Amino acid sequence: MTLANQRLDVPVTIDESLCIEGCTLCVDICPLDSLAISDETGKAYMHVDECWYCGPCADRCPADAVTVNIPYLLR
Repeated sequence: MTLANQRLDVPVTIDESLCIEGCTLCVDICPLDSLAISDETGKAYMHVDECWYCGPCADRCPADAVTVNIPYLLR
């Protein structure tokens, strides 16, 4: 059995294996400042569990590392 590499209980997940170190495009475009860059890895992560599910962070990511987990009731 394989383990999940991403948390699915947060609105936005970032695949660290795809995330480009030092890239801040998703962080810069988030209207709520929900994303941040880790001091340890240099990669993006969601530091607050608040999201409007607007999607520009995922659209702007050049590596397709960002996924917006839209709840079933909002789809």
